[in-house]
Amino acid sequence: MINSTQVSYFILAAYFDTGALKYLYFMIVMSLYMLILCANLLLIVVICMNRSLHEPMYLFLCSLFVNELYGSTGLFPFLLLQILSDIHTVSAPFCYLQIFCVHFYGNVQFFTLGVMSYDRYLAICHPLQYHIRMTINKVAILTVFIWFYNVLYTVVMLSKSAQLQLCGNTIQKVYCDNYSIVKLACSDTTVNSMNGLIYLFTVIFGLVILIFYTYMKILKVCFSGSKQTRQKAVSTCTPHLASLLNFSFGVFFEIMQSRFDMSRVPIMLRIFLSLYWLTCQPAFSPLVYGLKMSKIRIICKRLAFGKRM
Repeated sequence: MINSTQVSYFILAAYFDTGALKYLYFMIVMSLYMLILCANLLLIVVICMNRSLHEPMYLFLCSLFVNELYGSTGLFPFLLLQILSDIHTVSAPFCYLQIFCVHFYGNVQFFTLGVMSYDRYLAICHPLQYHIRMTINKVAILTVFIWFYNVLYTVVMLSKSAQLQLCGNTIQKVYCDNYSIVKLACSDTTVNSMNGLIYLFTVIFGLVILIFYTYMKILKVCFSGSKQTRQKAVSTCTPHLASLLNFSFGVFFEIMQSRFDMSRVPIMLRIFLSLYWLTCQPAFSPLVYGLKMSKIRIICKRLAFGKRM
């Protein structure tokens, strides 16, 4: 047994020899990363530079796009280097840094999507009280809380994993994650398991209940409200719901793959599903919000055609 702080490197065993195809995979991943950077940066600049978009919904979106830039940057440069490399190892400090980036990104993403569902609930179900109950100050407080709380939680989670006694250094994935480290442990992992279960049954279930409650209320208003109310709900809730379902789909398959034996699934499909929530979500969100939300779409069109804003 060795302490995890004494492990100098980890082996990423999910990589396999692709021959000359590695250059094709490199170009595909690089193109996706460039798309994510450009799309998210564009929408961040559009929201920040246009006073008409300084509303709660768009400020939450800005936080979401910043988090997607952060999360993709924590994965893509590393992934690109590994694709071209013949030896798939990662130093222990960098592995723990990547674990922090990946888990922090996932937690902030889900928290922000949960708060955005509550924002849509207030806007559609309580339109007259919306600007009283969801002020710019409250948006700032909620955003700071989301980021600060998840920094603390991720640091605590990582510190507990770093204290584990390990029996190996081989991770069966293409990137580092916390559960892969815990699975290598020879020592008691009860504290880690309890920490994860408490977080699951309090924070995650709480957010899931909040999302279900808000959308049940929104659906009720849509069925009983006017045509204008339904149109408002569809125009603002569709991109949020699509983004939420896409992210949940990716996280669900990642959890299933981590907890159950997926050896019968083709390795390329396993890798794709493992990376889906980290690679496709940051590309999907700016596209769906940019195309479906009229204010953002109009401003982007003006920028593209060089018209005055």
